[in-house]
Amino acid sequence: MADNRAIGVFDSGLGGLTVAREIMKLLPNENIVYFGDTGRVPYGTKGRETIRKYALQDERFLLSHDVKMIVAACGTVSSVAADTADVLPVPFVEVVSHSVRAAVAATQNGKIGILATSATINSGAHKKQILERLPDAEVIEAAGTLLVPIVEEGWTAIDDSVAIETLRRYLKPMMDAGIDTLILGCTHFPVLSSIIRKVLGNSVTLINMGEATAKAIEQMLALGNSLNDGVNAAEYKFYASDKTKSFEKTVNILLGDYNNDFEIEQVDIEKI
Repeated sequence: MADNRAIGVFDSGLGGLTVAREIMKLLPNENIVYFGDTGRVPYGTKGRETIRKYALQDERFLLSHDVKMIVAACGTVSSVAADTADVLPVPFVEVVSHSVRAAVAATQNGKIGILATSATINSGAHKKQILERLPDAEVIEAAGTLLVPIVEEGWTAIDDSVAIETLRRYLKPMMDAGIDTLILGCTHFPVLSSIIRKVLGNSVTLINMGEATAKAIEQMLALGNSLNDGVNAAEYKFYASDKTKSFEKTVNILLGDYNNDFEIEQVDIEKI
């Protein structure tokens, strides 16, 4: 039987919109409820218990919308607090394991780079899972702390000198090591794909967490006979815990062609 309830997606901010975009692209019939915790972003610099507390609140909010699945579209939550899935009454999908599977399948020389937030890198989640699947792999990691603000400033053009120089510095150890695969371990980073390709060259495979996760969602829903029947047009609802002056610009950047002037409602996540 079809299940026309929405897929719930959350992130520490707006970066998870790139995951929502990949779900929209691959599964155009699916309804989506998105929550971005913009009032408490970033999660990547917080401690483990704080991240778990925030994740549980975000998940509780999505459950109040009767979602059929919860997607942690946040590399930090996926790395540090994926165990919150243990208390959920619906399937839970995180972005780390699916990007790792894609990277291990893609690499030819076993040299894999990870570009992510500090908390994601410090958790060691990607590296641990890669080595479990590919014990001889060489994993080179970099915490791209400056890249999220660069994306949200809109400095994403392929010839932007700030973005290019910043990425060169982060990616140099990976280039020196000769990686052939790079996991974009933060949901903001796919927006920088064209610049990353310019810096690394076309021989390096880029793993988009959103794309890998959307494929996993499709498989899970199909196996559970839970895909939307598509009788009605898909509905998208977006919520955030704060709105800033640059809010609309960031939404436009992250959703790209899938931005249709969606209304984003502000909610007090502490009261959920």
